[in-house]
Amino acid sequence: MMTTKYALNEKAERPWGWWEVLNTQDTYVVKRFCLKPGKRISLQTHTHRSEHWVVVEGTAKVTLSHSQIIKNVNDAVFIPVGEFHRIENIGLNDLVIIEIQAGDLLDETDIVRYNEDYTPCNGDYYG
Repeated sequence: MMTTKYALNEKAERPWGWWEVLNTQDTYVVKRFCLKPGKRISLQTHTHRSEHWVVVEGTAKVTLSHSQIIKNVNDAVFIPVGEFHRIENIGLNDLVIIEIQAGDLLDETDIVRYNEDYTPCNGDYYG
C-alpha cells in the first residue's frame, strides 16, 4: 500500500532554499525545489522511495554513492532506494530541480540524514 503525506501546493522554507509540491498521487509526488548559491542539502538516503531529479535552472554538484558529478540544465539523475545522495548549488544563481518521488512511503519521514549542515529547530531538520 502506498502512503503519501504531502499535500498539493505544500511549501517549506529551509536554510538552503525552499521546496513545494506540484503534484501528488498515490504512487508518486512531484516537487520543485530551489537551492541558493553555495548551499546544499544533507547527505541522505531513503528507505521507501527512489527519486528522479531534473535540473531546470543552474548548475548542480550531485553526490551519488561515492561519486560526484556535475549536472546542468536538462540533465537528470536517478537515485535508487537506499542510495546515498546530496545535491549542492555550485553556481552563482539559484539551482532549481524538479524531483519525482516514487515508492511506498512518500513524505518527509523517509529521510535518513548522515551529514547535516544545518541545526535542528524545534525538532525539524532542514536537509
